[in-house]
Amino acid sequence: MAGPVAGKWDNPFCAALSLVFSGGWSWACYAFLVGYFRRSKIESTLLPSLGLAIGVVAYYLFKDMSPAVPAGLESGTSGEKLFSRILTWGIAAFALGAPVGLLGNLARVPGVGGLPFRLIIPLVAFFETSMRLTAEADGQGPLVGMMWNVIRFAACAVALALVGHTIWSWWHARRTRPSEADEHRARGGITSV
Repeated sequence: MAGPVAGKWDNPFCAALSLVFSGGWSWACYAFLVGYFRRSKIESTLLPSLGLAIGVVAYYLFKDMSPAVPAGLESGTSGEKLFSRILTWGIAAFALGAPVGLLGNLARVPGVGGLPFRLIIPLVAFFETSMRLTAEADGQGPLVGMMWNVIRFAACAVALALVGHTIWSWWHARRTRPSEADEHRARGGITSV
């Protein structure tokens, strides 16, 4: 709902917020984070699905009720068209929320085992904005292209930070782990020479 709200004001900051919150990657990020913060795998699949489906309904209802429409977007949708969009995107959100939420839950696995799951949202953000840049940016204006490039850069930076943190944690754990000989000496054992 933040996407249409921000898009109603005619200034670059709000237009940028509208792009960020209306992109598919931000919806996927929501489902991922809900799954990440739930301990139960069942909750990690059900809650994102329900939240995304409710979000789609709120998004389109708010967009339809608001009289102002940003430049370049369609206005005056009929009730049948609105219902069709809510139904189509609501079903898609419900169906995709469960696997993305589960991936978020699997991202909790520490170390290298959870790294591929933690990289999903930065990869989705990078690929979605890259596809939009090639398909839509020419007809949109300079702010749209710039914002999608900023999102791509941020996604790459987050992915590198996640990989770097995982490598550092693994390396640090290996260095601080006591060797078997140290453990044997600490227990009062004698090592052979």
